[in-house]
Amino acid sequence: MKDLEVLLENTPGALALFGETLGQHGISLEGGGVFQTGSTAIAHFLVAEPERARAVLEPVGIRVVGIHDVLVLKLRQDVPGQLGQFCRALAQAGVNILVQYSDHANQLIVVVDDFATGTQVVAAWQQQWW
Repeated sequence: MKDLEVLLENTPGALALFGETLGQHGISLEGGGVFQTGSTAIAHFLVAEPERARAVLEPVGIRVVGIHDVLVLKLRQDVPGQLGQFCRALAQAGVNILVQYSDHANQLIVVVDDFATGTQVVAAWQQQWW
């Protein structure tokens, strides 16, 4: 899975076109979200086939601006403060979080500026908590 970053026009139907186009080509979204920033919106979605998604989105005018590796982990819902603790572990390792959302399996999806170090933090986190 990869994070697909796209720019959408902040107009009625833009997200519909995005979802319909992917659906017509059998590409499923596994999590993500859209955030408006004025006349445009930035969307980040988790997909299994990001290059194929790019190939079908760009012809309909949807600009893919990035495909990113993701950190995927499960937080303990029975332990308050897990998000803060995990984010602190990344910060202490010098890793900056660029994007964070959840997938359909309630896992934390994180795009970071240093994937290799972030992967190490996730491995240590999982060993500690699971």
